[in-house]
Amino acid sequence: MDGMGQINGMIGNIGGHTGAGSLTQGAGEAGGNQGNVSFKDVLMKNLNEVNQLQEDADKSLENFVTGKSQNMGEVISASQKASLAFSMLTQIRNKLQDAYDEVKNLRI
Repeated sequence: MDGMGQINGMIGNIGGHTGAGSLTQGAGEAGGNQGNVSFKDVLMKNLNEVNQLQEDADKSLENFVTGKSQNMGEVISASQKASLAFSMLTQIRNKLQDAYDEVKNLRI
């Protein structure tokens, strides 16, 4: 799965529903038993995917600098995928924090 597919999968998995078209395509690929997957498991899986993208970008840059690879496009692509995935993860964290703050401030 490419970087955008992973990010779309993250959005679909966190949303927890399958009615949003292509954004949840990754959620359907993750497995048919959506009801049995905890939020923690989905979040940890996506954290690991972002970490893997960052490690891949580091390895690609290392290979380019040491002369093992001459493909600058691969380095740029891997770096952009990692950056975009991390940015998406940061935005998700911000939205979760906003939701928590809103629930915390509710008066019963």
